[in-house]
Amino acid sequence: MDLRRRDFFKVMCATGLSLAIGKELNASSVIKNSSEFYGILYDSSRCKGCRGCEYDCADANGLPEPIPTKDIKGLRKPDETRRTVINEYHTSKGIVYSKMQCMHCNEPACAAACLTEAMHKTLAGPVVWNGDKCMGCRYCMVSCPFDMPKFEYHSSNPKIQKCTMCFDTRVQKGELPACVENCPNEALTFGTRKELIQEARRRIYENPDQYVDHIYGEHEAGGTCWLALSPVPFEELGMNTSLQKTSYPSLTKGFLYSVPSVFVLVPALLLGIQQATKKNHTNPENDDE
Repeated sequence: MDLRRRDFFKVMCATGLSLAIGKELNASSVIKNSSEFYGILYDSSRCKGCRGCEYDCADANGLPEPIPTKDIKGLRKPDETRRTVINEYHTSKGIVYSKMQCMHCNEPACAAACLTEAMHKTLAGPVVWNGDKCMGCRYCMVSCPFDMPKFEYHSSNPKIQKCTMCFDTRVQKGELPACVENCPNEALTFGTRKELIQEARRRIYENPDQYVDHIYGEHEAGGTCWLALSPVPFEELGMNTSLQKTSYPSLTKGFLYSVPSVFVLVPALLLGIQQATKKNHTNPENDDE
């Protein structure tokens, strides 16, 4: 089967160049050019476990309706059919609810691991996925310290599912994320990351008996755009409290400059072959080149 050489070399050059420059340059340019990231503050002391955010998220993103509360067994995590979940925890202060979804890291490991920039950090803050660029390697799933991106293994046209903070469908139109807009107990607040941290500190200062003195996401994994407050230590809510304070992409900076080029360019080669053969399938006439 003939390959369309022009398309092949076009993809090879574009992918090889991005790898040669490195994700460090791309990530740092996003950080420097952004005036302020937007994010969401989740206050678990205000959450009543109504799960309305699950239903709103599913409706806004065309996902299956969440299972009824009476049918829930054990703790759940986001998967390919749900981008967020609310879990009930029996803690040292009684029942406390906790919401789980993509944390939208300031310097996301998933974006740094993506060879084609299908997963990328927007200038506004949310981390989103572009299916047109995805080559299906699923490196984003392996690299995420919060284990959030999920792959639709049983779909004929699989996607990577995760919270996008409603960036494409709502935020860019000046609307609030679906979960924030409809929260009846104001457990969710949308705003700039700076404003949210200030608000979180104010709540802790004014109500020291109501909160632990910690804002989850302020420093975890280099900082995230999803921030959380809690009346109990975060490990009681099943949250990973052993994460490093610096970003995970920073761990690979030295390695990327020393790794043999063959290991870096092989994925680009495979992507080039995949793109060229795909176009050849869609255009059956023979190429005389």
